[in-house]
Parts: sequence; structure tokens; C-alpha cells
Amino acid sequence: MLINDIKQATFEKSTYEEWQDVAVKSLKGLPFEKLISKTVEGINLYPLYTEHSSRLESLDPIRDAKQRPGWTIAQQQYTDDAHSFLQSLRESIERGNESIVYDGSNPINWHDDVIIELAKLAIQYPIYFYRVSKTDEILNVFSQISGEDKKKVTGVVETEQTNLLEGFVNVRTVGADVIEAHHSGADAVTELALALAKAAHHANDIDSFKTLNEQFFVRFAIDTHFFMEIAKLRAFRVLWEALSVAYSKEDVEHIPILSETSMRSYATLDPYVNLLRAGNSAFSAILGGTDVLTVHPHDVLINPTPTSIRLARNVQLVIKAETQVTEVIDPSSGSYFIESLTKELVEKAWQLFVEIEELGGYSTYINSNAYSERLEKLYTERIESISKGTHSLVGTNVYADLGASDEKEAKLSVRNRLAEPFEKFRMLFEKDQPKIGLLTFGELKDFKPRADFISGFLATGGLETKWSSELSTVDEAIDWVNGEQLNYIIICATNKVTQELMIPLLEKLPCEITTDVAGKYDDELSKQWIEKGLNGFVYKGLDKLEKFTEILSRWKGDADIEKT
Repeated sequence: MLINDIKQATFEKSTYEEWQDVAVKSLKGLPFEKLISKTVEGINLYPLYTEHSSRLESLDPIRDAKQRPGWTIAQQQYTDDAHSFLQSLRESIERGNESIVYDGSNPINWHDDVIIELAKLAIQYPIYFYRVSKTDEILNVFSQISGEDKKKVTGVVETEQTNLLEGFVNVRTVGADVIEAHHSGADAVTELALALAKAAHHANDIDSFKTLNEQFFVRFAIDTHFFMEIAKLRAFRVLWEALSVAYSKEDVEHIPILSETSMRSYATLDPYVNLLRAGNSAFSAILGGTDVLTVHPHDVLINPTPTSIRLARNVQLVIKAETQVTEVIDPSSGSYFIESLTKELVEKAWQLFVEIEELGGYSTYINSNAYSERLEKLYTERIESISKGTHSLVGTNVYADLGASDEKEAKLSVRNRLAEPFEKFRMLFEKDQPKIGLLTFGELKDFKPRADFISGFLATGGLETKWSSELSTVDEAIDWVNGEQLNYIIICATNKVTQELMIPLLEKLPCEITTDVAGKYDDELSKQWIEKGLNGFVYKGLDKLEKFTEILSRWKGDADIEKT
């Protein structure tokens, strides 16, 4: 075929129905619905999205609200000393940081000379002061700025002491910070609805929605569900326009979206995985259209180092330098998947917002049983999905490295952090644990898949395993068990070998040793084996945290486990 013929060649266009027929055949008897998964937001995720998928009627609310491409790098300083804060701030600005970030939940004892220097910097760089109490002396920065310089100060100050900010017309002081709700278990729908409800709450106290718009900001934590987090920020732009239309017919201007990488999925174990999580979250925030972004270091839970802080800052610098996203206002638009997610989030969040208003508004709702029960339900659903392995936290509930970190206890407390239950078991069993053996029958190729699975399963709780040699008889297994003085054994073999050896093996095993078997078997066999003394089964989808609790209870006793 000549090159000109190749250029003119076309492929016949396939329909969605034709693709679905091929997909169903590849499932070999399983229903097509096996390819559909559901998020905690109650949104179905389909294997294929097309131009016919649900999407927004217009992208104008997103593009008009963003105004300009790019975002501000907001590197937080991790220190409890005023002079160290100033020094690290200056160094970070020299190396790419673009703003002054201070978290008042960890207050610093400020000195007058540092306050004066911060005031000079505040005129040059945007400020983002979060959770600042009335008595925090960092507010004295504003008394050091006068005249026309007040107009040069931009950013956000989250405090009740707003009288000190008179004349600082470019500093926003009214906002919806939903990060606490996020860490308590909130999903994207809940976060968006809370942000709207908080805005509506403030709108009732301000003379016009336009005035609120000039003072308002919203702050989100960005988790590791890449596409959902992109859609979350895009959905907020649409929802904000809808809210402004509901309150006012006036044109409203852009309000800033502030975001930070979520620590809900961070772990103290194998902390370098947190760097991957941070990069994933940061990129989704940027594609979603964030205006200000803070990336937390991978070891922020334990003790951030100059190296980890530099790596966190460089995540943003690399994205700016390498991806060209600073050239596009809405880089994720046009993706059928993201457009569909955005629309569903808009619809579900608006529905929840209306329900919140009907219940009495923001203040009433966050103090209600309905809110606490919703967060508890969402957290429980998340932790169950991690414990059963339907959602992965690499290094925590899968691919656990028992020697990954010397320092495993978090110094920074993050409510409902998902890895924490596993970390508690890891620290507990690191001090003392039962002796666990795997009875491996047959050749290596026969038992290795199940033995690897069991070792990996138990490693997520900090439990080490010892494999037997290639066993062929029950007597060999009994001799090995007696010689190792084990507390707990798990039988690893093919289904056929397991069924042949199980009854005679159970009859000879010491009754004080807890015995499980790898895999799932039919109810009749399971009942027979349990009657003969088998404790249970270990298989994919088993609740890990429940299993670790059971192991601890059998080994230590119920009284000791309650104390633990």
C-alpha cells in the first residue's frame, strides 16, 4: 500500500452497543454490571464514557470564574519558633514558594522583630493565615502596615478578630473551610453542600450577595480519587454561580478556591508512598482549577525535614514547568468522564444543600444528628473498603513493608485518618506477636500463590510468617509444627490437596494451636472442618482489621485486648 493510500484509509466507526457486546463476551459469563463500580458519593462509574454521556450544558461558569490559568504556590512553614519561621519562609520564597502561609492551630510565640519583617513581606506576597485565634500575635502584622500599603496586601485571613483588618480591602475574611469535615469522613458531595450552606449562612448577615462575593473564599482538602477531586473543584464553580443567581441577579466575580493535599490517606508507615499521594492530589487540584495550593510533605505526620519540605514544594514547581497547564484555564474540560462526574456532583450537592437549608441552615445542620450520622456512615464505609481490600492504601493495607519505617507513631493528629487502625496493630505486634507458621503442601508452584497472599495479608497488621518446607504428608506437617512451637498456623495448598488432607490433619494437630486455611470452600465442607477444630478461613475480601482483632484476642485474651 502506498503512503498516500494509507493517509486516505479510514476505520469503520463502532457504536457503543457493539463495544458493549465485545465487553460482555470478554467477561465469560459474568454480567456487564461487574464493570460498574459505585463511589461513596453514590455515583456509578462506568467502563466507558462517550459524547452521549451526561454532561453540563455549558462550561461558562467554570471558565468565566477561573479568569486566568495557573495557581499560587502556598508552601507552609513547619516550625514552632518565630525566627525559624521567618528564616524558612525566606528560603522557601527564594526557591519557588509564592506566598506566606500560617496555620494558627499550631500557634507560635511571635517576636516584635519577626512581626515587623513579616509585615514587609506581606506587602509583596499574598498571605494565607488559617484558624487564627483572637489572641494570636501574628495579627499584629496588620498594625505595622499603614496607608496605601494596606491595598497591596492580598490573600485570606481566617479569624474572628476582623476589626484589625479595616482598610485591607484585598484580604478576604469570610469563607467556608470544609477541611475538618473532609478529615471527619465527608465525601465530595457533602463538602460541596457544606460550602454552599456556609455561604448562604453568611449571605443572610451581609447587605448584598455581591459584598459577600468580594469577601468570600472556599478551602478544600484534595484526596487521592484523582478524577473525583478534579470534578469536585469544577462543580463548585458551577454551584457558586447557581447560588449567586438564587440570591442576586447581579454579576458576581471570581472567588478563590484554596486547597491542600489531604492527610486523610497519609500514613506513617512507608511514608514515601505519601509523596506519590501528594503528587496525585496536587495534580488533580491543579486540573480542577484551584487558585492556591499547599502540598504537605510526605513525613508531615511525624517530623517534616528540609528535604521533605523541598520535595513537597518541588511537586508544584515540576508541574508548572513540565505540563503546560499554566497555559489553559480549564485543562480537564472535554473529558467525557470528568464532565459526567462534574454534572453528577453538581446535582447531588445542590440537592443536599437544599435539604440542609430545609433543616434550618448551616449552623443547625452541623450540630444535628443527621450530620454526625452522615459523617460516621461515610467514614465507616471508607474504613470497611480499606479493611476488605476493595480500596487500596499502598504500604498500609497492601504491599506492607514490615521494615519500612523506624518511627511509626504520628505526632500530628488527623481525625479519622484511614491508615491509623493498621498502624496501631503494626506498633502493637512489633513489640510482641504470636508465632505464625504456614503449612505449605505440594510443590512451590502449587502453594506459593496462596502463601504469598497470606503473608501479605498478615503483614498489613505487622504479623510475620514462617513457611514450612514443601510438605507432602500430614505427619511431616505435625513434626514441623511441634518443632516450631507455633501459636497459629494457616494451611496453604491447592483446593484438591486441602480437601484430601484437612480432616486427618485437624485430628492430629494440637488443639491449643489456632488453625485457619487459605481460600474459601463450600458450606458443607466448611461446616465439617469447623466441627473438627478448624478456626476459619483467610481469603480475598476478608475484613483485615476484624481478623487482626480476632488473632490478638485468641492470643492475648479478651481482657488484654480491651486494655490494648
